[in-house]
Amino acid sequence: MVSSVRINSKPMQRSDASLLAEEMVYNGFFKLHRLKLQHKLFSGAMGEPLTRELLARGPATCLLPYDPVADAVVVCEQFRIGAFMHGQSPWLIELVAGINDSGEGPEQTARREAVEEAGLVVQEIVPICEYYPSPGGSDEWITLLCGRVNSAGSEGIYGMAEEGEDIRVQVLAREDAFAMIAKGQLINAASIIGMQWLQLNHSELKEKWGSR
Repeated sequence: MVSSVRINSKPMQRSDASLLAEEMVYNGFFKLHRLKLQHKLFSGAMGEPLTRELLARGPATCLLPYDPVADAVVVCEQFRIGAFMHGQSPWLIELVAGINDSGEGPEQTARREAVEEAGLVVQEIVPICEYYPSPGGSDEWITLLCGRVNSAGSEGIYGMAEEGEDIRVQVLAREDAFAMIAKGQLINAASIIGMQWLQLNHSELKEKWGSR
């Protein structure tokens, strides 16, 4: 139903919202906060106070490892509790990814995680995009990158055992990776966004990186 209330056309800013109170509900590997806040409405009036829960995850980095010589991508397969609890197979095909350590920038995270999760040395990096994967309930901020790698001999089992990681690394022909999107075999945001970006930019990357 279309409202008859006059809409304020001025763009909203962060200053149009106020944090009134904050409580730490859970402090583990992830942190859960209960927030009381208030924000301006599109009518220009101030809304009533709201209570919301926030999963505090902070910044993380995802890397699409691309080998322009072999025209292949390197992907990771591992167990994910969210998919398990949703009733699907919990072994998902994903990109290299990890939470940024304190004082660590996205490129540093990408290079570290590439070694830990896939035994890969990243030679060059280009940015893809940055985004919130679920801003309705989390502050997680993803930096998505593409890295030039040599995929030869990289298939195998990797991961940090002390962190409970058991990661199977596979090398996929670029076109086979693209086909996984159409078949519904890639079902996490970073992988879909990264592969679709590669569909648009692989020719440029091969021209830039392929002869080295």
